[in-house]
Amino acid sequence: MSRIKEFKLPDLGEGLTEGEIIKWLVSVGETVTLNQPIVEVETAKAAVEIPAKWAGKVTEIFHPEGATVEVGSPIIAIDTDPSAPAPEAEPAPSAAALAAVEVAPAEGAVEPGLIGGPAPGGRTAVLVGYGPRTGAAKRRPRRSDAPAAPTPAETTPAETTPVDHELSSQVDGVSSDELHDQPEEGRAAAALAKPPVRKLARDLGVDLTTLTGSGPQGSITRDDVQAAVNGGAQVTTAAAPGREQRIPVKGVRKLTAENMVASAFSAPHVTEFLTIDMTRSMRVLDRLRQLPDWREVRTSPLLLVAKACVVALRRYPMVNSTWAGDEIVVKDYVNLGIAAATERGLIVPNVKDADRLTLRELADALTALVHTAKSGRTAPADMTGGTFTITNVGVFGIDSGTPILPPGEAAILAFGAIREMPWVHNGKIKIRQVTTLGLSFDHRIIDGELGSKFLRDIGQFLADPETTLLAWS
Repeated sequence: MSRIKEFKLPDLGEGLTEGEIIKWLVSVGETVTLNQPIVEVETAKAAVEIPAKWAGKVTEIFHPEGATVEVGSPIIAIDTDPSAPAPEAEPAPSAAALAAVEVAPAEGAVEPGLIGGPAPGGRTAVLVGYGPRTGAAKRRPRRSDAPAAPTPAETTPAETTPVDHELSSQVDGVSSDELHDQPEEGRAAAALAKPPVRKLARDLGVDLTTLTGSGPQGSITRDDVQAAVNGGAQVTTAAAPGREQRIPVKGVRKLTAENMVASAFSAPHVTEFLTIDMTRSMRVLDRLRQLPDWREVRTSPLLLVAKACVVALRRYPMVNSTWAGDEIVVKDYVNLGIAAATERGLIVPNVKDADRLTLRELADALTALVHTAKSGRTAPADMTGGTFTITNVGVFGIDSGTPILPPGEAAILAFGAIREMPWVHNGKIKIRQVTTLGLSFDHRIIDGELGSKFLRDIGQFLADPETTLLAWS
């Protein structure tokens, strides 16, 4: 059994086909231990660290950082027994063995019509797909009055080239004949441009000889002609790339884009808004922070919003469901997703069985979820199976929005910024802490009445969490 083992990129999630090498945590020649993290890989769902499958010495790294690797492809080789002597090299062939090797016949010694030999008509017989033998290329005359090509005996070594000069003068797959489109004797001083560009210049009355081309090999492009017509106001394609930035769409960002497009154009979205007074909720948070068991706990308004959603989902189970074509699948569990903005894009990890957690347990779960997401260490399993999502746009100072449903979910809540505003309270105008909620839902599952009642109950909970919890428990 070989002691050099190649570690292949595993499937890091459900159906993932590739991953990007973000950072190598080991180098060639380094000794690694079993389960030691060796590489950080970003998939379409998350960035994860992959541990070593064997202990030993790293002998080769197959892909650099930034490379995208298919699942199942080798990424690193490890010598599992580096202390063992190196395997002996194969002995060199003996003189007798070399003498027994049959030498291929010289050119011209192959019987006509055989593979590699001349065929009738001066052609070379070859296997389909393998092409003829490589030989000195000869340039064909372009016009009938051009001087005949020299015979092989007249060709000097300097005139023989392995690459056809005519092919090297092509630009973007167009030959020099097409680019110049004029008699051969005037081509040297003429502008280089494709026929469609020449026609555009003629139609617009532009003299191509006065332009400086920005295309391949200095050829004139359509943008160059248009810029001349506009008095040079248009930025040429040569100058534009220097002022542009191109960001590859891959990993988390690519998956998010695909999911949002699929959701936006498959589920009929409806969005409703509700502005509420959260003054009492903010006071409840202040009292929680004073309790001994809560002093080290991260408490924020998002905690009460999450609790309000969980309680409302229990009252209206149809909101916690999935459209499955011929049927609606209603879930009797709540995997509460929290949209999180990270350096690699938007991800939505979820708290499993959030409806079975106490308020303190929910606070701890949300804290761990956000911390893990910000550090880029969210596991793919934590981003699958969500049933309802909250997006907290308020942290960016936004009042509300019309969020797009995550695929497979029937509703999503946008939680806006909490602001001090004049509000009618007990018949008087007072300064209260007010926010706006935005609920988007799949109108195939949730009609206006159900969506309105669900959003109303969330608002009632946040307006008076203590009373609501007692009444609905």
